[in-house]
Amino acid sequence: MKKDAQEGMNTPSTNHEEKLITLAIHTFEKAQILKTMLETEGIEVYLQNVNQLLPVVSAGVRVRIKESDLPKALGLIEDSNWNRQELKEELNTLDHYVEGKPIGAVPYVLVPVDFSDFTPNVVAVAFHFAARRNLEVILLHACYVQLVTSPLMFFGEVQAIPSKGELSSHKELERSIKKMEQLEKAIKESIEKGELPKVTFQTLVRSGVAEDIILSIARQAPPIAIVMGTRGKSRRSEDLIGSVAAEVIDRAKVPVFIVPEETPVTDLAKIKNVGVATSFDQRDFVLFDRMMHLMKPNTPTYRLFNISRSAKEWSDLELRAMSEYHKVHYPNSTIEFSKLDDGDFSEALNSFIAEKEIGLVVVNTYRRNLFARFFNPGMARRMLFHAGTPLLVMHSSSWR
Repeated sequence: MKKDAQEGMNTPSTNHEEKLITLAIHTFEKAQILKTMLETEGIEVYLQNVNQLLPVVSAGVRVRIKESDLPKALGLIEDSNWNRQELKEELNTLDHYVEGKPIGAVPYVLVPVDFSDFTPNVVAVAFHFAARRNLEVILLHACYVQLVTSPLMFFGEVQAIPSKGELSSHKELERSIKKMEQLEKAIKESIEKGELPKVTFQTLVRSGVAEDIILSIARQAPPIAIVMGTRGKSRRSEDLIGSVAAEVIDRAKVPVFIVPEETPVTDLAKIKNVGVATSFDQRDFVLFDRMMHLMKPNTPTYRLFNISRSAKEWSDLELRAMSEYHKVHYPNSTIEFSKLDDGDFSEALNSFIAEKEIGLVVVNTYRRNLFARFFNPGMARRMLFHAGTPLLVMHSSSWR
């Protein structure tokens, strides 16, 4: 018999006459769990590397059984909920064996959700945005669970008695999957009632740190945009800027829409005035153009306002030149320019938002000091999140 390529792999003897069939393909760890479950019920199981040329390179593991055992195995899997659609989708994604279209196969919007009371509002913003651009939506929930393993376990072994930590983690994951099922059902009902536009969507539940999961998926399959919510002024001051939202804004290389908890906005197309922060750096023109393409087919009034307080940079001559530039490049768009009042920057910005009835603020992150000015804790709480104004963050570098 040929020596197994990987610890834990087993190969049927050459004189085995009954035909073997592949029941599933999973990672090594998942395959071992399924193998143990089936063998407990008297079904002989064989594991085989998918990559036979280079077995040391993990490309997945085939779980193979006798053809005569197939009905019993399928029954056990069904009874144990192993084949639940949510779990099946998660295993397929983790194993990179995705049935149908993989993540990112078509343009999509990534929507992290936390099942809070505000989640339907964030979902509505994302669905309206996606519907007008013929995009799909992926709803993602990251469930933080503590991984607990026995110090005596070796790689490939299956712990017979789960620890309390493992049981708690499993229950938390099950609760998250159930909540996602409820959200999915509610969305389908809203679509049937005409409350949400008809959009193709899928749901994902992942275990791990929320910002890491969001960024990992966005990096591997860059979405057109990320749409996510954040807590507002009704929460404790230290919670006003969600740490997850701040981390995603800082590290994501795709446009990020932030929808504060207090905002009544459910459709970006209803926003009549968009404030665009600029210092008229050359890179601003590039990002402004990306933003204009992202906002299509919406036709709000764009009101550019100054981040720099230097009078030299905002002379009347320069404003006229910029105005002519935008008239030439965006003849069908209404673009105006505003100088923020002198004095405290956050107060000037809040006055501008109130006076011009700004429904969305756009900021670029090509330079760190500009980004920090918007998102250091004190400044951001007093400005955008306190005002409950949705935010669009554009990035000079992109994963797309």
